[in-house]
Amino acid sequence: MPAPEKEATRTRRYEVEVARDEAAVRASQQLRYRVFAGEMGAHLHTRIDGLDYDEIDDFCDHLLVRETETGNIVACTRLLSDTQAAKLGYFYSEGEFDLSGVLALPGRFLEIGRTCVDPAHRGNIVISTLWNGLADYVYRGGFNYLMGCASITPGPHGFAVDAVYRKIEPQQFGPKELAVKSKNPIPVWKRCQQDESGIPPLLQAYLRLGVQVCGDPYWDEDFNVMDVFILLDLTRLHNRYEKRYIATKAADAHATI
Repeated sequence: MPAPEKEATRTRRYEVEVARDEAAVRASQQLRYRVFAGEMGAHLHTRIDGLDYDEIDDFCDHLLVRETETGNIVACTRLLSDTQAAKLGYFYSEGEFDLSGVLALPGRFLEIGRTCVDPAHRGNIVISTLWNGLADYVYRGGFNYLMGCASITPGPHGFAVDAVYRKIEPQQFGPKELAVKSKNPIPVWKRCQQDESGIPPLLQAYLRLGVQVCGDPYWDEDFNVMDVFILLDLTRLHNRYEKRYIATKAADAHATI
């Protein structure tokens, strides 16, 4: 009697990883360049043509999402820990905001930045895969706070700061004592009252993760976006992650995305 056939192992469409070599980091910087310079028209102060590369990159871990069939990197973000920021001398967000109130909080900080997704792969699946990798990273690293900048593009008539902020739920704003001060507020001539911009998908994803918006936005002239400072108390993420960690790992081998 022939042996029963083994059930075929189904492969995930996307996998998340921390870049293990320079080639992977360079591929993520190429993706960032295509999205930020090519798609958004940002003026990048890059060290290498065709890459979005600055001095901060050398101090970061780079979290990547690969399409398993092709091996291509389709999403990425860079992660700067408090220990690495101390070596660098600053967090990226400190160039845009006064973070004195935030950084006075006790505990460890992790900064997320330069997050982007290939236009051909945008959707909840890729973002969820990236967030699962982030949850694993912060859980294993023992961080207390996740922070960073989230960008909002202008509408046809300028930055609808008030209209966008009205769309953010009251509980999604941080307490007044953690409100950061923008070092380059949106100028009056760039502001408009019409509700044209809305909340972009990436910021929506951050808000669903549980982040809070702290303070008024910064005008990033190179990207022509308004950056809002976001902060997440990771105890909430840890609690959620612990509850599903074992079940998720057990299901990984058979899950199809």
